[in-house]
Amino acid sequence: MSRRKALTNNNNDGEDVQPTKAKRPRIAYHLELPKRREVIGNVLVCGTGDTGQLGLGEDILERKRPALVESIPNPVDVCAGGMHCLVLTKNGHIYSFGCNDEGALGRDTSEEGSEATPGLIDLPGKALCVSAGDSHSACLLEDGRVFAWGSFRDSHGNMGLTIDGNKRTPINLLANTPCCSIASGADHLVILTTVGKVFTVGCAEQGQLGRISERSVGGEGRRGKRDLLRPDQVFINRAKPFEAIWATNYCTFLRESQTQVIWAVGLNNYKQLAHAKETERVLIPIKTELTNVKQIAGGQHHTIVLDNEQTCFAVGRPEYGRLGVGSVTEIVSKLTPIKPLSGKTAFVGCGEACSYAITTDGKLYSWGFGSNNQLGVGDGDDELEPALVSSKNTQNKRMLLASGGGQHSVFLVESDEQEEQEEEKENVPQAETSEAEASEADPEPEPAVAEKKKKKSDEQQEKQDEAGQSTSAPKK
Repeated sequence: MSRRKALTNNNNDGEDVQPTKAKRPRIAYHLELPKRREVIGNVLVCGTGDTGQLGLGEDILERKRPALVESIPNPVDVCAGGMHCLVLTKNGHIYSFGCNDEGALGRDTSEEGSEATPGLIDLPGKALCVSAGDSHSACLLEDGRVFAWGSFRDSHGNMGLTIDGNKRTPINLLANTPCCSIASGADHLVILTTVGKVFTVGCAEQGQLGRISERSVGGEGRRGKRDLLRPDQVFINRAKPFEAIWATNYCTFLRESQTQVIWAVGLNNYKQLAHAKETERVLIPIKTELTNVKQIAGGQHHTIVLDNEQTCFAVGRPEYGRLGVGSVTEIVSKLTPIKPLSGKTAFVGCGEACSYAITTDGKLYSWGFGSNNQLGVGDGDDELEPALVSSKNTQNKRMLLASGGGQHSVFLVESDEQEEQEEEKENVPQAETSEAEASEADPEPEPAVAEKKKKKSDEQQEKQDEAGQSTSAPKK
């Protein structure tokens, strides 16, 4: 019996050999870590505060218009969870206040009333950005690590943050994996790594994790909740690396690099994924027709999209006016422009059933469910279209950020100190600009600024003393 000739590259018979095709070298993909916001503001809150989420103390349970939260130094970023708030400072520190039943504040609140005022969270590094859900919080550190605390919840109640249960202080979620962006839904967390991979963790009942099968979304599969409470990668066939992520209460949105395609997954019962043909729940990410996207925000059953032309669009459930498109009663299944804000919107945000927009000239507008006063317009009525938010704390000031929780809102408005710095910057001669910039980067206050603050404080104290003397003087 003749042996079959082995197929090798060693051709002894002089036959032509097809050269192997050279593999195209892969181009390394890398995303930079974001820069911490630099504009210093004042923290404002409004709405209902029965669990301390206004940060104004135990006795203040409601504010109809934006009220100032004091004692937080140099805030640059704010975020509202379901019943709590996070505030990031210029130096990378995080303050929290609100409900701490499941550890969402990330700090000890055993002292009575301490959850109702801002308190500092102990972290192993400086934070670049923050995110918050119903009962969990997260932050991205300067070294690319993601820390989280609190708990996720599903329809059965508390799930824990990890398989070990709630975490009342920050823990590292993705060891040895540098990350560059985070986004929180009500009960899930989305993480983007520096190489363009997306990881998700938390509740999967509405499909928001984008990686769990139909039979396992409730944690009843062979591995139980282990697959839900351990961050794992979202795989999409033929997709490019991702460059941006967003999360609404029960949805996740991902943007591909190069193609700019937006993928979406999660709850779609009111067409809030901006994909009218899909079912009520999408488990595997689908391509959407969203294009030219700058930012995506959303609440319980609606989504607001901001494009690069500074126009915002709404899609989803219309009740209470949360879409801002007037007295609509039918589900809005296609992106609809919010006309009063066309061409002049710089930022959008959402609460559960309300929405916010900040215009390019720094004005804040809100619309939607108003009974809990989180719109900040003062009357407690629903607003079917964008309404200007105005109070003594916002007058003649630029609004910077807006974020909504379940019954409260938190805003960042440019501070007087920031305005003074900008004015000083404008008055610096050209030759001295580099020196001014160098001093601005110094975390320690300049002597002149410190002296100015001290003088202002002394003047205020004198006025208070005079007032005290006049009131305490005996009547003749």
